[in-house]
Amino acid sequence: MDKRVIVMVWVTLMVLAGSPPAVAAEDEQDFLGIITGDVKSTAHQIGMDIKALVMRSNIHLAVFTSRGSVENVYAVYQRPGNHMGLVQSDVLAFVAKVDSDPRLRLIADKIKWVYPLYNQEIHILGKGEIRLLSDLDDKRVAIGHAESGTHLTSRLIFEISGVRPRQMLAISDSQALAALKAGSIDAMVTVDGFPVERLVLEVAPADGLHLIPITHDGIRAFYPASRIPAGSYPWQVADVDTVSVMALLVAYDFRNHHCKTIGNVGWLIKENLDWLRFNGHPKWKSVDLGQPVSGWEQYSCMADFTPAAVEAETESSPTRKPNPVADAIEAVFRP
Repeated sequence: MDKRVIVMVWVTLMVLAGSPPAVAAEDEQDFLGIITGDVKSTAHQIGMDIKALVMRSNIHLAVFTSRGSVENVYAVYQRPGNHMGLVQSDVLAFVAKVDSDPRLRLIADKIKWVYPLYNQEIHILGKGEIRLLSDLDDKRVAIGHAESGTHLTSRLIFEISGVRPRQMLAISDSQALAALKAGSIDAMVTVDGFPVERLVLEVAPADGLHLIPITHDGIRAFYPASRIPAGSYPWQVADVDTVSVMALLVAYDFRNHHCKTIGNVGWLIKENLDWLRFNGHPKWKSVDLGQPVSGWEQYSCMADFTPAAVEAETESSPTRKPNPVADAIEAVFRP
């Protein structure tokens, strides 16, 4: 299938696509793991919020850092102990549509969504005279590590818009920000829910950096329009129009293993949204658990779950392998 056809088809699918309870002191503790993002990402903070919530119900949730959504979707499928993860909806759409790879078909069959959570805004941070997306033509742009959701989203944005950077560097956000400040690159892309801790703490007005709007009609045909309000960052003086992608909480559906515990985590999130909105990251204030998720099935144990509805299951951990999702992304966008 033609590369551009693949890109357009799967992105279309993507778009279609309180006080917590007290601890029962004598109950046996349940253990789960959730893989999130960089330690300074909103995704990681969301994971820590969920951990703080469920520990009150005797669920021990280990929160793992990662390079991003591409690593996360494969880790949930294949890596022992990563029972849940936060994954961008466009990454899930990519996995669903590139069906020529049998490994991706298995991932698409076994990964289920627990809840849609929050929008992750696409931040393009630039300096100097770069003010528009089109200004990135023939420039040096950091687009996120190859196993990040940022990497896939960046490749897609440039593919749709026709903007052709001279160089696209697959490096981490921390490396990209250092390079941008030093002037060795012209811009960086990061996909995360505002406010992003790294951009709050590690960017100052004196750095001369600014957010570049994304208003391209073609991009907005696939990604919903969004806005980063003025003052979201200490150095940001005006609203910036951009686009966003949904972050979903996903789980590995393996013969209902961990059904009770994962179902209980989802139930606790639903029942304690007010607590999360008051105590957690500001993104909890915009969470709508009832948003539709097209093209993927909900985790079966979430349907009509109550804390005593499902018996506990035993753990089964698959063998770790290399990540075919990152390989498939590179294959689609290879010149």
